[in-house]
Amino acid sequence: MPGPRRRWGGGLVLATVGALVAGCASMPDSGDVQPVDSSTRNDPRVRVFGVAPRDGARPLEVVDGFLEALTSEDRDYAVARKYLTEKASRDWRPGSRTTVLTNSAVPAPPRGTPPNEAGDADQATSYTYVLTGKKVATVDDRLSYHPSDATYQETVRLVRTGKDKQEWRIDRPPTGVVLGKIDFQRLYWPVNKYYFAARTEAGREPLVADPVYIRSWEDSVTQTVKAVLDGPSSWLGGAARSSFPDGIALRRGTTALAPDDDNRLTVPLDVNRGDVSAAACREMATQLLYSLRDLASSSVKTVELRGDDGSLCTLDEDEADVVVGRGAGKQEQPDQYYLDKDHRLVNFDSADRADGVPAGVPGPLGTGEQELRSAAVSRDEKYAAGVSLNGDRLFVSALAGTGELRFTGVRSKAADEKNRLSTPSWDGFGDLWVADTDPDDPRLMWVRKGSADPVEVKVAGLGEGDRIEAVRASSDGVRIALLVREGKRTTLRIGRVERVGEGEATKVAVGGLRAAAPQLEEVTAMSWAGGSRLVVAGREEGGVRQLQYVLSDGSVPPKSSLPGVNGVTDIAAADDPGLPLIAHSSDGIVRLPAGMNWETVSRQGTAPFYPG
Repeated sequence: MPGPRRRWGGGLVLATVGALVAGCASMPDSGDVQPVDSSTRNDPRVRVFGVAPRDGARPLEVVDGFLEALTSEDRDYAVARKYLTEKASRDWRPGSRTTVLTNSAVPAPPRGTPPNEAGDADQATSYTYVLTGKKVATVDDRLSYHPSDATYQETVRLVRTGKDKQEWRIDRPPTGVVLGKIDFQRLYWPVNKYYFAARTEAGREPLVADPVYIRSWEDSVTQTVKAVLDGPSSWLGGAARSSFPDGIALRRGTTALAPDDDNRLTVPLDVNRGDVSAAACREMATQLLYSLRDLASSSVKTVELRGDDGSLCTLDEDEADVVVGRGAGKQEQPDQYYLDKDHRLVNFDSADRADGVPAGVPGPLGTGEQELRSAAVSRDEKYAAGVSLNGDRLFVSALAGTGELRFTGVRSKAADEKNRLSTPSWDGFGDLWVADTDPDDPRLMWVRKGSADPVEVKVAGLGEGDRIEAVRASSDGVRIALLVREGKRTTLRIGRVERVGEGEATKVAVGGLRAAAPQLEEVTAMSWAGGSRLVVAGREEGGVRQLQYVLSDGSVPPKSSLPGVNGVTDIAAADDPGLPLIAHSSDGIVRLPAGMNWETVSRQGTAPFYPG
């Protein structure tokens, strides 16, 4: 694959941030201005601006200049539009799609073009180029990211314009925006927008994170509000719902939203008060408050929604927490657990006792009555599930009093102990999941509330011979992360949990399976680490094993790499990003507090985890 272009026919210039003045066409009045190359365009101290086409620019210069202008920080692509004919500029929709390539697109004349489109540009009335490259992803019109490894190819046509027909301009531009991966990572920022799970329970309205990419230098608050109003991504389907009425939008004429000095954001909507109930309005405001929390530049603490005929409702952050059933104020931090050398379930706090001997949790899983290979604690920390030491059976016990050890009915018949039950996982609805990795009978099993009869769950999208080796359910109960063995590779997939029916009649399936870490050819451990983020241990093709964050849509967020640690076999994270990562490594149980290095907790423990 050819590297990034070095032609600067149209060109880009950069300027130090402190020297910028407003306006796309304006240049700084102080500081250095110079052509951009790969060593400077990712410097956070600079902003990149496009340069308009020069008089008499040749066709290839125009195409190159247009592609370079797509990577600039001009609002509404003002400079890029100067490379287009007037009609093409009116018709071109940069927001319709963003195509991300491994490197910048390469333009070349197509083979077999008619004489008036190729050959002597001085005699031609039109000129055609084919843009080629290798896709990394596409971002759709709802700003959702879709990984891809397909070949990119699209035709661009130029024609002569102006009074004397001396200037070349593009009259058939590519669809949307096309740019390389490095530029995409510089120009776009991931944000979670939030919707309510379609399935709810009394006193709990779980929110589902739906990641999108917004242009980082533009009005992030307004972009995020518009993205929420657009509704959930197509991948979430009927698993999530928006409380905003269908077709609702910002009131006509609204161009920018910003909080006032009291951190209050007023959002004018094209709806009347009589069309929205008080409860629905509170849910609408909750979706916006949670979505705006992800913006580093946002200080919004209160949202007021206003209709055409006055205020609809006002909600602050504490009130939003009540809407989703989390209560007001600071939430209690979850415990951290692991298995000690005697295969008992213990929590980290007990390892700090004066005698240095950790104490097992209450109940039979902490007394050693049932030795464990792996375990999981429900998100409310009332129940624990454990897989027997030889991996063939799944048990559940209460984490209060003496408890009673109950066999769930999930049993693996694999001859090899290594190919039996995976580590179990509890979802946000209190349901229990586990995979049977038996090569002769691989299954994903679901136990409603950890107490009903086990059910085998169908997973749409698994290939013949593929088998699930690990499972982690999300806190919202809508998504599930799976490590899938495909021949000699183990990949990370994200599925959508589809529930039909109520109560004991509920039926469950997993659909929409998609790659969540396509750049890794071997993933050995993973855990949810917040709304749409996962932490994974894996290896790129030809690379070394590493720890990094990935998003559930398959993209890699900025600052995704983590300090290395040797021999990671298990890793766990909490939904709260302020809590430390925990892992099992060749040094035993280790912990990574924010902004620090890995520290050893126990040299003899295994299988560390947070509730979930």
